[in-house]
Amino acid sequence: MYAKQYEITLPADYDMEIIRKRVAGAGHVFDDRAGLGMKAYVIRERGVEGSPVNQYAPFYLWNDAGAMAHFLVGGGGFQNIVRDFGRPVVHHWTGVACHAGPARGATPLAATRRLTPVPDDRDGTGTSLAALIEEEAEHLRELSRHDGVHTTVLAVDPHHWRLVRFTLWADDPAQDADGTERYEVLHLSAPGLSDLPEGRSW
Repeated sequence: MYAKQYEITLPADYDMEIIRKRVAGAGHVFDDRAGLGMKAYVIRERGVEGSPVNQYAPFYLWNDAGAMAHFLVGGGGFQNIVRDFGRPVVHHWTGVACHAGPARGATPLAATRRLTPVPDDRDGTGTSLAALIEEEAEHLRELSRHDGVHTTVLAVDPHHWRLVRFTLWADDPAQDADGTERYEVLHLSAPGLSDLPEGRSW
């Protein structure tokens, strides 16, 4: 499982209806994309839920690295983003754990994200990262039990040493008190959602 997200920050006076119409018109093209677990078309709107920016920031979970590569560099769709917005930085993480929540059958309306820097080795033994992952994976499992959770995932970026926790919600995401970014979900393409690993990836 591979997580990926790019953030397109738009001008403060940008009409976000342009993005809404873009997703309404073309979001369905990923509904049957081979190798894709899910793509959440998410936005942040300046002044809404504390967001300081207008932003289009799709979040992906891929089951197949080849399919992800085809999308990014093989003419599989990312060229449309580059054409319309320029080439954004693409953040990517290796999946650690994923859980279906009680609201998996509902249409998600909101999402939260938390980025956490991984601290240096705590005790010099080289084992503190594994201990941290165990703690975060347990927190993820507990979060997944909330009634409004559709799907929640934990992944790690071993280049910048950051963890990402991304959660889809069927309703108000207020239960995720330490989620640092809150998004509106415009559409969810989930052709391989049932193929995502349940629980920790190893």
